[in-house]
Amino acid sequence: MLNRIYKLDQSGTTVGRELQAGATTFAAMAYILAVNPSILAAAGMPQPALITVTALTAAISTLLMGFMTNYPLALAPGMGINAYFAFTVCLGLGVSWQSALGLVFVNGCIFLSLSVTGVREKIIAAIPHQLKLAITCGIGLFIAFIGLKNGGIVVANPATFVTHGDFGTPSVLLCFGGILLTAVLVARRIPGAIILSILAVAAVGLVVPDGKGGTVTALPGSFFSLPASPLPTMGQLNFDLLFEDFGKALPIILTLLLVDMFDNIGTLIGVTQRAGLLDASGKLPKAGRALIADSIAAILSSLLGTSTVVSYIESASGVEAGGRTGLTGATTAVLFLLALVFTPVILAIPAAATAPALVIVGIFMFQSVAQLKLDDFTEAAPVFLIIAGIPLSFSIAEGIGLGLIAYAILHLATGRARQATPLTYGLAAIFGLHLLRALLTRLF
Repeated sequence: MLNRIYKLDQSGTTVGRELQAGATTFAAMAYILAVNPSILAAAGMPQPALITVTALTAAISTLLMGFMTNYPLALAPGMGINAYFAFTVCLGLGVSWQSALGLVFVNGCIFLSLSVTGVREKIIAAIPHQLKLAITCGIGLFIAFIGLKNGGIVVANPATFVTHGDFGTPSVLLCFGGILLTAVLVARRIPGAIILSILAVAAVGLVVPDGKGGTVTALPGSFFSLPASPLPTMGQLNFDLLFEDFGKALPIILTLLLVDMFDNIGTLIGVTQRAGLLDASGKLPKAGRALIADSIAAILSSLLGTSTVVSYIESASGVEAGGRTGLTGATTAVLFLLALVFTPVILAIPAAATAPALVIVGIFMFQSVAQLKLDDFTEAAPVFLIIAGIPLSFSIAEGIGLGLIAYAILHLATGRARQATPLTYGLAAIFGLHLLRALLTRLF
């Protein structure tokens, strides 16, 4: 039956190989069960419910992708987008997490309409390749910075804004040791390196004092339990901000769209290329279906109560293990659901254990810097503003906006206006109006 449903023979694979590949993918991305709730909890969302919602959205979205495309792709709440949701939108702009979920829903609906009409590809094409790479690098630095902050390695300082933490504190040393351990495991290509490191650091934390009379890791009351109810976040979205302050909501929605599009398209092409699923001309036969599945997943994430779900580059680990069909994803989905019985253990994992995962994921994303060509100052300046602007402003939206505005103005001022598309100028104008709105609000 599985052979008929997933066309295993046509793909040159077997049930056993697909199951192994699915387990490999799950091991590579299981860290999201601990990391996503810890990030979104900073916005005031209930962490136990977030663990359940993270697993549910990952499982349902991955099954949907497999059903619509038969590709070995796994999905889960996206890194970078969750940080933007919690730290920029909710904490930075003062938007409630319920209103932020409403904007995620709107983003998903727009995403779906753009995917169905084919406009989505045109928007992606309108962003210069160099700026796409810069956005990936900037988000990588942003995620890594959050990890260093959560682990106490970087702390606030009134004179210098930031400085190093107290390395005499056991939890800070434990976090730094976790970064080194994860880096070594990744460098040695150990399967599931990130989740193994999280578990190892959490285990060591059971005997490391936290300086408050306890230990860094508090032993959970039980190791198994029924999953926490998702009701505290499910269906809690509202659209208050959209109607009360559209000018504030628009750049948030635009940023969600841009980050979501780059994340999904890059992952989709990268993973399917390694799986040998592209045709002779380098195109993906079922790209339309894959984009629609992504869009539906984004809508689903807002309804269940988490930031946007995206395709995961960790799917490549399953492809390397031989995964070629949707059965790989189905296996990953089932394992996400089974993991929910370990909710007490996941809740006991301290920041010192999850922070290294953020740093390493940030490094993965920052590796795109190797593809940047910086010999042309007209290209280098916008790239720099994006890479530096995202982490230093603590906002993906502002960083992207600075880069797009600089790109448009530099090309207009240097007689190279035709090298950018009208849509590129349109996107720059939207961010420019966002900045102008802030100025006018301050003046009047």
